[in-house]
Amino acid sequence: MPDHRPARRRPEPPPAPPPAAGGPSVVRATLYRGGRKVSSPATLAETYRQLRADPDGMAWIGLQRPTAQELHSLAAEFDLHELAVEDALEAHQRPKLERYGDTLFVVLRAARYLDAPEEVDFGELHVFVGPDFLITVRHGAAPDLTAVRRRMEEDPDLLALGPEAVLYAILDAVVDGYAPVVAGVQNDVDEIETEVFGGDPSVSRRIYELSREMVEFQRATRPLVGMLHGLMAGFAKYGTDEELQRYLRDVADHVTHISERVDGFRQALTEILTVNATLVTQQQNAEMRALAEAGFEQNEEVKKISAWAAILFAPTLVGTIYGMNFDTMPELHWTLGYPFAVVLMAGVCASLYMVFKRKDWL
Repeated sequence: MPDHRPARRRPEPPPAPPPAAGGPSVVRATLYRGGRKVSSPATLAETYRQLRADPDGMAWIGLQRPTAQELHSLAAEFDLHELAVEDALEAHQRPKLERYGDTLFVVLRAARYLDAPEEVDFGELHVFVGPDFLITVRHGAAPDLTAVRRRMEEDPDLLALGPEAVLYAILDAVVDGYAPVVAGVQNDVDEIETEVFGGDPSVSRRIYELSREMVEFQRATRPLVGMLHGLMAGFAKYGTDEELQRYLRDVADHVTHISERVDGFRQALTEILTVNATLVTQQQNAEMRALAEAGFEQNEEVKKISAWAAILFAPTLVGTIYGMNFDTMPELHWTLGYPFAVVLMAGVCASLYMVFKRKDWL
């Protein structure tokens, strides 16, 4: 970052914006000098006034879901580019790093792992870094910058390096916040593998949901690699302190590792989904085979029943004919009529039995 301090263009602070309907947008505004906290102004107007009066001071302004009036007030005071202000207002931006004159605009996607629902929650952070100010705009619960402020205030030597040092601390906090997410996702992947081979029918939905989260996680982490390399490429041009250079290289190493882990999760989930589909197909084939076998067995039983019904129907038909009460029927007074009827019934039954046996119905 350039060492010179631009002259303030506005002699008087702008009117203080009204508080947001859901509560104050200004989480905290603090002025520092030489790495030491000087004051915590209650309003943006008071922050502007005190910073103007202290040429060696640095302002750190934290906001959460600010109003358009608040951001436009900051843009007018610190000469923020209108495109960066528009992005900060709209949110839902991809991680990126852009330079507008002597001001850096950084968009970060923070993440945290929620144990109860076993899902990843993403937040968005916009950071404006100037020669004597740093403005953070949060959209979402993550990241909580309270610990970052405390860390920097406990290390005056690091804080004295200026807004770039605070940017490093924020980057470090966001990247460190990815570690619990990676651990949680690793645990989810292990559980999913167990469920897949355990035949849990609901595992497909869980694989799909976790895959979508990994797509979002990948979108949050992958651009950081290029962003940090872009910062490192400007070390010499902008005279970045050597200690900060080492810190940023360390953060870049962590981001690369996290990005590789996320890529590995996506690949693993893709393979698990393929294995699950194969297992489901095998299970469905086994069920279809079992149904086919059951149908075949039922068909065999039906054939046996049908065959015996046909065999038993033949003597019933003969007996029914000779049991009719007519005086003029043939063979009624024939001496061999009864043996003939019995032999006829036996012959028909035997013939049907042989036919069905030959066809494997019996």
